[in-house]
Amino acid sequence: MTTEGVARYISKSKFLQGLQCPKLLWTAYNADHLIREPKAQTQAFFDQGHQVGSLAKKLFTNSIEIGQGVDDLDEVLRLSQNAVKQRRPLFEPAFAYQGGFAKADILDPVEGNAWDIVEVKSSTSLKNVYILDLAFQAFVYAGAGLSIRRCFLLLINPDFIRHGEIDPAKFFVRHDVTAQVSEASRQIEPRLGEMFITIRLKDQPDVRIGPQCDDPYTCPLHDHCWSFLPPDNVTMLYRGTKKGFKLLADGIVSIKSIPDDCPLTENQKIQRQVAITGQPHVTKAAISTFLRKLKYPVSYLDFETFATAIPLFDHTRPFEQVPFQFSLHVVRSPDNHPEHRMFLADGRADPRLEFLQRLREWLPDNGSIVAYNAQFERGRLEECCRLHPQFQTWLNGVEARFVDLLKPFRAFRYYGTGQNGSASMKAVLPALTGRSYDHLAIQEGGTASLEFLRVHFCNVPEAERQRVRQALEDYCEQDTEGMIWIMQALQEIVGSAKIISEPI
Repeated sequence: MTTEGVARYISKSKFLQGLQCPKLLWTAYNADHLIREPKAQTQAFFDQGHQVGSLAKKLFTNSIEIGQGVDDLDEVLRLSQNAVKQRRPLFEPAFAYQGGFAKADILDPVEGNAWDIVEVKSSTSLKNVYILDLAFQAFVYAGAGLSIRRCFLLLINPDFIRHGEIDPAKFFVRHDVTAQVSEASRQIEPRLGEMFITIRLKDQPDVRIGPQCDDPYTCPLHDHCWSFLPPDNVTMLYRGTKKGFKLLADGIVSIKSIPDDCPLTENQKIQRQVAITGQPHVTKAAISTFLRKLKYPVSYLDFETFATAIPLFDHTRPFEQVPFQFSLHVVRSPDNHPEHRMFLADGRADPRLEFLQRLREWLPDNGSIVAYNAQFERGRLEECCRLHPQFQTWLNGVEARFVDLLKPFRAFRYYGTGQNGSASMKAVLPALTGRSYDHLAIQEGGTASLEFLRVHFCNVPEAERQRVRQALEDYCEQDTEGMIWIMQALQEIVGSAKIISEPI
């Protein structure tokens, strides 16, 4: 799109940005160098959307794709005007009206020389932002002279289970949202006028940070606008987002500056006290009780999973978490060094059967199984056993042995400086042990999922595939080794608590 084209029109994506924040809208047109490139996970979300959109197009025969590979805006508008005359389903036709520029996913011809707008979303649930998206399109299309009969959202069927080649008719659910779109369309014209005024301002609008920074999506200016905040700031109050923004509005930025008379929850009071003193909060009795529940051999377990909108394997739902890797450290007694086992799926086949086989083979038959947010691991095992019921008896004996290492931290039995209101392992590990993930090529689970999919389901050189596999092993291994370090630190804190040895 040319610079002149950008100045003349507001697209539907820019319109939605303007609804979220006028500062973001102004920046997109006047200082776009401040807008960061999408993060890998955001880009992956966009890519999934394209894949879902391509699948939806199979529902419409004798269709026309508009403007593929054409960058000139006026040429795309001309092609769209010509294509409308053919009365065939149109993919991404472009129209403009009163400065608004819209491309519908699908424009479907219906009786009476009218059209239906069909918007495809890689989601299983209807969201208000989708209605606003369609309302903008309907406003522009109707203003450009098209007769719009109905507006539809094509969402993913949450009950779909893959069996062989995917049938788009079963994969999608069509929602008629014409009434909601009609209601929302009334606000389009006045808001569009306001946005052009915003774009033409000499200086960037001064907009205070707030809930809109992450609603409906995380703003690409988020890091830029929030950079003035210290790490231990009031937006980090545990379950206190609204309270944090109110404190900011009152000029209170850091947690340690919160006045004594400010109403805080017990956990928020702990945060404030730790921020003021610089010393961790420790409830030794509760930690001792937690440690005494553990029984040797202690198995530390962590899973990595991926989830895709379009299921890759049979017997899988959209966005179902498919485990592809686990790390297992087993400490058999206080005097034994940890024994490590690792499973990492090696190709494009469904990994779940081998995943269960290896875990059943290597996991001790007794003792505690420690996981961080154990509900996640238990949930994945239950799903895998529904697919492979021959493992259900084994799982019945395993489930009761799980111990959740998240619990003492989520309950603030320990809270240290640097946790910033979080009980996640990435926050607890450095606060408690001084260790971190900073030296690793992969540092969090979302990246692990994306990298596994990239090197196993895309065309990459073998050397790159092996490099990523090693990085995946390093990352997952640190998750379970990190749990051992956390457990050792807790034992040092309370001193007398002992883990019980169970006869093997």
